[in-house]
Formats: sequence, structure tokens, C-alpha cells
Amino acid sequence: MVRQQYISTTLDSGVPELVPDHIYKIGIYGWRKRCLYLFVLLLLVILVVNFALTIWILRVMWFNTEGMGQLKVLDDGVILEEGESEFLFPLYANEIHSREDKPLLVHSSEKVTLNARNANGDVTGSLSVGPVEAQGHTKELLISSNSDKMLFSADAKEVVVGTEKLRVTGPEGALFQHSVEVPLVKSEPFKDLWLESPTRSLSMDAPKGVHVKALAGNIEVAANMDIILRSNEGLLILDAETVRMPSLPTSTEGLSGNPQGLYEVCACKSGKLFLSRAEVTSTCSESQEC
Repeated sequence: MVRQQYISTTLDSGVPELVPDHIYKIGIYGWRKRCLYLFVLLLLVILVVNFALTIWILRVMWFNTEGMGQLKVLDDGVILEEGESEFLFPLYANEIHSREDKPLLVHSSEKVTLNARNANGDVTGSLSVGPVEAQGHTKELLISSNSDKMLFSADAKEVVVGTEKLRVTGPEGALFQHSVEVPLVKSEPFKDLWLESPTRSLSMDAPKGVHVKALAGNIEVAANMDIILRSNEGLLILDAETVRMPSLPTSTEGLSGNPQGLYEVCACKSGKLFLSRAEVTSTCSESQEC
């Protein structure tokens, strides 16, 4: 502890003054002062570098008061005036519009996927377009025209085509594993129409009639076994200028001597038709083709 002495300062005051034996200097001196200045200088350099980097980033990214470069941030969304946008991670948006004079193009080197989610975050609809195939998952697929007319609709129960005409241009035609219901089946002009069942039967049913027409050609019906034309209550009418049955069996019985080579058509009780040589009188009864 510093030893102190009491002395008289002046004769008038009479108050003794306390005089210390040792005087201590207050402040930073020596190597501590140089380290403090060096630290302040280092902070100043870092501040200048950070400020320069900030200015450089602002210049490179084209930040301005309206947004970033050609990308403008508005109250109702984001607008890209020119150029292309590349998203490295998923994009969440309510609406995506192209510019008025440009189409909307979505490019991806692998696959483009569009998902629709409900309030709980579950995916309710999905559309994926990849390099090999395109897949869609939804409860109902609906395609409409500009006038809100239904063109195509598909769900788990049925597929509906709302256009006036469905054209199949494939070389193999259309293949249906089950029944198909259409009001009209028509080929293109100057093209043949084929209705074929290679391994099973082919059935055409209609409550008010089935009409088969060939306005500029022939109608051919071919079968490996039987062709049956049946009418439950009506008639079977063959209305033509000439009716030919070239493959009817010919009876070997009957009298000879018919120089014209004429035959008569005979019918059995079972409905079988055959040919017999025509004579002055009928020779059907003389044959044994039934």
C-alpha cells in the first residue's frame, strides 16, 4: 500500500494535501496499442471487401428496385420479360403464363412432372413427360375445345369421344378386346372397310336394324364355316338384278338330253338347296341330294 504523507500546501488554506509517492499512467501503450490498431485496420479491410462484394453481386445479378434483371417482382406475381428461367429445385406456383407474343415452353433433360395437391398436401393429379413415355394419374381426364365442347373424356368406367368423327389411320386399324358401341362405322373415301374377328365370332346387334351399304363397291362376307342369315319375324329379301349361287351341289340324277345346259333349283325339307338338270317336268323328286 502506498505510503502517504500529509503536508501543508499553502499558509492560507490550512488543509493538508495528499501527495502520492508513485504516479500510475492510465491508457494503452506499447505492443497492446499496436495490436489494437492492427485489429481495427483488419476490421476496416473486411468491411471494405464485404461492401465491394455486395456491390459486385448487385451488379452481376442485376438487382434493382423492381426485381432482379429481367425478373420483376410485383404484387400479384413474378414476371420474366426476356430470356429463359432454369429451376434447380421444385417450383411451386399458382399460375404460370407465357408472354402474349411467345409460347410457353418447358424443357428438361430427364422428365417434366406436374403435380396437383389438395389442402393436406396429397397429390390428387399428376402428369409426367419423360424421354420414353408420358404418364398421367387422375380420377377423370377431360379434353375440351375452345368453345367448351367436350372432345374426349376418360375415367375408370368408360371412355367418351365427343367429336363428330373418330378417325383411325393406323395400317392395322383399331383393335377392340370387348364390345364397341357406335352409330356409324365408315371407311375413308376410296378405302376398303374391314370388320374382322380372326379367332372368334363377330356380332352386330341393333334394336332397329343393321344397315350395310357399299355405294361404289362390293360387300363380301367370308367365313371358314357357316354364314347364317336369320329373321325371327320378318322376311329375307334378296333384291338384285341377278342372284347367283355358283357353288350349289349338282344332282347326278335326272334325264339327260338338255342341250341348253339349264338347271333348276331344288329345295329339301331341311332347307338345303341344290341344282338338278332341267327337263320338261321337274326332276327334283328324282334326285337324292337331300
